[in-house]
Amino acid sequence: MEKEKFLKEYLVERKGTNSLKWDALDVRFGSPNLISMWVADMEFKTPKEIVEALKERIEHGVFGYSYVSDDYYNAVIKWHKDKHNYEIKKEWLRFSTGVVTAIYWFINIFTEVNDSVLILTPVYYPFHNAVKDNNRKLITCDLKNTDGYFTIDYDEVEKKIVENNVKLFIQCSPHNPAGRVWKEEELAKLLEICKKRNVLVISDEIHQDIIMKGYKHIPSAIVNNGKYADNLITVSAASKTFNLAGLIHSNIIISNNELRKKYDEEIKKINQTECNILGMLATQVGYEKGEYWLENIKELIEDNFNYLKSELNKNIPEIIITNLEGTYLVFLDLRKIIPVDKVKEFIQDKCNLAIDFGEWFGANFKGFIRMNLATNPQIVKKAVESIISEYKKLRSDR
Repeated sequence: MEKEKFLKEYLVERKGTNSLKWDALDVRFGSPNLISMWVADMEFKTPKEIVEALKERIEHGVFGYSYVSDDYYNAVIKWHKDKHNYEIKKEWLRFSTGVVTAIYWFINIFTEVNDSVLILTPVYYPFHNAVKDNNRKLITCDLKNTDGYFTIDYDEVEKKIVENNVKLFIQCSPHNPAGRVWKEEELAKLLEICKKRNVLVISDEIHQDIIMKGYKHIPSAIVNNGKYADNLITVSAASKTFNLAGLIHSNIIISNNELRKKYDEEIKKINQTECNILGMLATQVGYEKGEYWLENIKELIEDNFNYLKSELNKNIPEIIITNLEGTYLVFLDLRKIIPVDKVKEFIQDKCNLAIDFGEWFGANFKGFIRMNLATNPQIVKKAVESIISEYKKLRSDR
């Protein structure tokens, strides 16, 4: 679909709809009038086929108890096979009300209080919260940063695992906020360390479908022909793919029989057996009919990124911008243009932007910001122009 036509059909105003991104700015940032580019959802309506399916279900008027249909299983299995070469069996699938919720469950099921859990920082801040909220020891290992390109420090990972007797590793693939789509050889090295050291891997692959041209998402479970599948659990969802986060539904994939048995035994204790019928329907229809929409969204995200990168490189080359391989979230290093303790004042008070600050993702990333590019190109333009304009004022005042 031509870009302007797609924007006309799907771009939507979200203010006044109880949107966390837009209507909670005063609570979150202390100002209701910021340009909002923080939390990871989109300014676009979900595919029209999903909307129509939900309308039909709602018009039926009954929201009673339901079961998971074969059509749902088939849609999930086919999508993962066609898009990611990941062959899932029906019996491996379990469900949760969200990827983060599932991670909380896994921490409780597969570790004990005071056990060590590893994350690679900077990383999605609910990972930090999940570990600390469950009274586990949070072990962090910084990714190596070379001019905005983040890689894994394998020696440091293994050292941290051994020194802290790590029991569980929470992986982010593709990586939020570094924008990396991990190569198979990178994943293999990491997963080999975890297998060798008997560390269970939880792989959050919620951004698996938001991949830019020239890159390919490799599910951790198929790395080296599935060598590590028995030592990991994958969590994914259609929520990032089709902008469905509010329907609170995600998929859990557990191929290891013993892990799955333990999961089933423990999850009974909180009676988490039902699914959101609308969330499941939206996921199914998205996987069946939403590919065209996803391709248009990815092109738009890539255009937004290319504009941001081009304009900032031209006007403020000191800003280091991570290359966007996957996700719709770009990570910017502002440390060469502004003191780290002044970044919030500059970005929020001067530029009038609501973004995610680097220190939310890891203690050593103050001075970075994360911006959401799944939005109106005019918002990206306004944000970039504001950064450039305010930086020029700052320089002239020095």
